[in-house]
Amino acid sequence: MITKNMKIEIQTGLEARPIAMFVQVASQFESSIYVEHNNKRVNAKSIMGMMTLGLSVGEELIVSAEGTDEENAILEIEKFLGNAEV
Repeated sequence: MITKNMKIEIQTGLEARPIAMFVQVASQFESSIYVEHNNKRVNAKSIMGMMTLGLSVGEELIVSAEGTDEENAILEIEKFLGNAEV
């Protein structure tokens, strides 16, 4: 299992469209992927779960991945969250 702190740099934060894109990125991987924020943990492949977090630009979260492609999953999610142009 890999766990990493990440910062949201998407200018709009994680609202509906960026969340849908985030879930698409996470869903490409076989690994189990979870996002934690303010003591709440949700499945990164769940649009409804991700929407409950209400994440804004500049906020930090913890992403964990466990499975055969966990390293690639963490890298791609970090790349997505760091893209201010989404």
